[in-house]
Amino acid sequence: MGTFFSVVWESVLNFLRTYNWITDTLDIVIVGFAIYSLLRLVRDSRAEQLMKGFFLLAIAYGAAYLFGLTTLKYLLQILFDNALILIVVIFQPEFRRVLEQVGHTGFNRFKVFGLNEEETEAYISQWKSAISATCTAVGMLQREKMGALIVFERNTRLGEIAESGTAVNADLTAELFANIFFNKAPLHDGAMIVRDGKIAAAGCILPLTDDTTISRSLGTRHRAGVGMSENSDAVVVIVSEETGTISVAKNGELTRDFTTESLRIELENEIVWSNVRTESDKKEFSLMAWLRKWRSK
Repeated sequence: MGTFFSVVWESVLNFLRTYNWITDTLDIVIVGFAIYSLLRLVRDSRAEQLMKGFFLLAIAYGAAYLFGLTTLKYLLQILFDNALILIVVIFQPEFRRVLEQVGHTGFNRFKVFGLNEEETEAYISQWKSAISATCTAVGMLQREKMGALIVFERNTRLGEIAESGTAVNADLTAELFANIFFNKAPLHDGAMIVRDGKIAAAGCILPLTDDTTISRSLGTRHRAGVGMSENSDAVVVIVSEETGTISVAKNGELTRDFTTESLRIELENEIVWSNVRTESDKKEFSLMAWLRKWRSK
């Protein structure tokens, strides 16, 4: 027993002597954060069930190796030899989401950087005007029980989605918005793409989500909205044709039962202000808010 503890203690000392407290610790932290992010990404999604399947196959391979099950071990060996390709194919939506999130972090914070104060004011004013018109039109559609699907483009460019519909390239007004989604209008049965506060296209086709946890009471419009938010950083507004309920999809999650006022607040927070709330920019925008208030007096 004493020999065993001596060997263990010597192994610990050897580890400590060879351990680089800066680079090795940094390496462990980065890998740990990557694993944590991966687990957060797949949690409560289809990918979680697929990972459980791979884990069970790994246990089966270990059992086949342990008990000498030659045929089963051979079949599983073929599977694991091509595991990398299978993982890329199966988890393609999740990998795409990770890469998009990495691309959005820190490099494309907000369009106002590089603009002067007047241009910044104009840009924010344009978005707020578009959001106000959207909420007005959504209220009209809600009362008339007419459905709508609106995609607010952020950092992820949606050129391919826009090309699937009809180009509009017009200012977003409540009247034009309502006309597009009027039941008899040719473009009502599709999504509207809003880019930089303007209507870029209408009648667009969106990808449907594969999420099986979404309520069966929700139709294709809601599934398309969630699918679009899974494949991009867009904020998607859905108005139910059956109930008039207003919902918002973002980051693959659907939130329901918005009012027009709570929708306005949500859209302004997510589209206008979410990317300017870093500590270094708070003072700048607080000053701008004070200037706007002073000018309005």
